[in-house]
Amino acid sequence: MPRINDTVTTADGSCPVSLHLPEGDGPWPGIIMYPDAGGARPTFRAMADKLAGCGYAVLVPDVYYRDGDWAPFTMATVFEDEAERRRLFTMISKVTPDLMAADATAFFDYLSARPEISGESFGTTGYCMGGRTSLVVAGRVPERVAAAMSFHGGGLATEDPGSPHLLADRIQAAVYVGAARNDRSFTTEDGERLDKALTAAGVEHTIEFYAAFHGFAVPDNGPYDEVSARRHWDTMSSFFATHLG
Repeated sequence: MPRINDTVTTADGSCPVSLHLPEGDGPWPGIIMYPDAGGARPTFRAMADKLAGCGYAVLVPDVYYRDGDWAPFTMATVFEDEAERRRLFTMISKVTPDLMAADATAFFDYLSARPEISGESFGTTGYCMGGRTSLVVAGRVPERVAAAMSFHGGGLATEDPGSPHLLADRIQAAVYVGAARNDRSFTTEDGERLDKALTAAGVEHTIEFYAAFHGFAVPDNGPYDEVSARRHWDTMSSFFATHLG
């Protein structure tokens, strides 16, 4: 798939991005793919290529760009190495809902200005931390998001004042949540709370629990599950086809 490496100017600097395009002539609907806590890396660029093959222009941002030229994480061991785990969670904590929304606005403006991309509303999808970002953005920049997906996303319906479920009455997008089993970051009780909030707000949505553990959709994660990953690809293709065209 054609791939463009670029930067997007935000309020805080320049965010490196990769833009993944289908073969052939556009324009195509645009989607932002938010990485998991490990950040933008080859695995996500390969996943964006695959989604682009379904007929979308897919943007993968470096959500940690404020940390400069940060050293990549080894996802197989990062949670077992205390120093690396601490570094990871320090970086995660800096990406607040306010910054997610501000960055997303810049990303959407960038996509709108590209001749390869059609429309003024977009899709978002994300994994783990990125799954939360996807729903936060749908609630905080609602006029720009037509379809929002989250896979094994955590913190979607908590007591935290930044929890995405508290934004339900602002969301204009259709929402899909593919949750992991036995996931302390998104329990069945959290799923019920999110479902109740989205239903009350009249948001079209689906929440499903996969028979796989947190990280099931990302190939370089230890809990990667091929069967569930394939299901997630089928679901994502169908969902975006319905809501983005």
